[in-house]
Amino acid sequence: MKRQNIKRIGIDARFYGPLGKGLGRYTRQIVDQITGLDDSHEYVIFLGRENFDDFKTSNPRVKKVLADIGWYGLAEQILFPFYIWWARLDLMHFPHFNVPVFCPIKFLVTIHDLILIKFPTRRATTLGPIIYAIKNFFYKIVIWRAVKRSRRVIAVSVYTKKDIIERFKINPKKVTVTYEGVADFFRHSGAIDPSGRLLKYGLAKPYLLYVGNAYPHKNLESLIKAFSLIGQRLKDLSLVLVGKEDYFYSRLKKTAQGINARIVFPGYVPDSDLKIIYAQALAYVFPSFYEGFGLPALEAMSFGLPVISSDRTCLPEILGQAAVFFNPADQADMKEKIEMVIKDEKLRLEIAERGYRQVKKYSWSDCVRKTLEVYNEVLNK
Repeated sequence: MKRQNIKRIGIDARFYGPLGKGLGRYTRQIVDQITGLDDSHEYVIFLGRENFDDFKTSNPRVKKVLADIGWYGLAEQILFPFYIWWARLDLMHFPHFNVPVFCPIKFLVTIHDLILIKFPTRRATTLGPIIYAIKNFFYKIVIWRAVKRSRRVIAVSVYTKKDIIERFKINPKKVTVTYEGVADFFRHSGAIDPSGRLLKYGLAKPYLLYVGNAYPHKNLESLIKAFSLIGQRLKDLSLVLVGKEDYFYSRLKKTAQGINARIVFPGYVPDSDLKIIYAQALAYVFPSFYEGFGLPALEAMSFGLPVISSDRTCLPEILGQAAVFFNPADQADMKEKIEMVIKDEKLRLEIAERGYRQVKKYSWSDCVRKTLEVYNEVLNK
């Protein structure tokens, strides 16, 4: 290929890997697969100090750049544009809404959800009310500018696409849906020997499982309250809430104190152990009020877990007929659906089998292929 036809594409990979949680999974798959798939362009991958060594490549078309700039702060807005300008890029991909307002080149952005706009609650922050109000105001400006100025917007579900179009009044043709996938690492095949790792985290079967953060929109307080009624009768049943210890999990633990039911908080669990915790669970419970995609539920399905899920936002779209749904605002309904799945082994097997089939609809390779198509469409305009 002639040199003048080779374009330089930058990807903001500061979320890359476990450091970025769900965003980290998405960013890792995009970076790893697209740099391996595409031999037509050059890539510049911007990484932070903490994850710089996590991304490894021997591809001469791929360059790593250390951008030791924190997320969401002034440095991101002021300094990052200079990194992008210095890299002499033709296109920049931001895998999250935190796009510098004065990005110096054309870019596209992935919007996973509009939680900051649709759930602006003080309970979702440790900041004081005035500082929170100021930061939330600037976040909204950043998101608005990102969506309006981007050449294309990638949404992770049809629900999120509709949300973006309705909120920002943009042309639907500007938004492309690229569903996420379940990594091969999380696809379960055969029985997994727990090898004492459940004991390592203080777990004992049977247990219900949730994996993710404890932000208010995840609705975990309601799940704990619903489970407290179930656990009073089923004394050997546990509720396991996996997530890195932070302010929100600390607050949730206080909610769980004094409840006469077994609730376990293992904290952060590496993927090698998380596989085992998934595989040994009785069912997965997803009580969220708002999701952009709902990847943990699909990961649970890949391990043959029956999923009991909220019926809000994108979840019916993503999970289809492979889950038992409840109203997350109705604790009685949540309790009833959980008990129904616990009691009915035939139902659990049926839902699990549907889950296996549902997961096959989503793959990271499809997501990456469609993302590359968007890159090329933007570059060719």
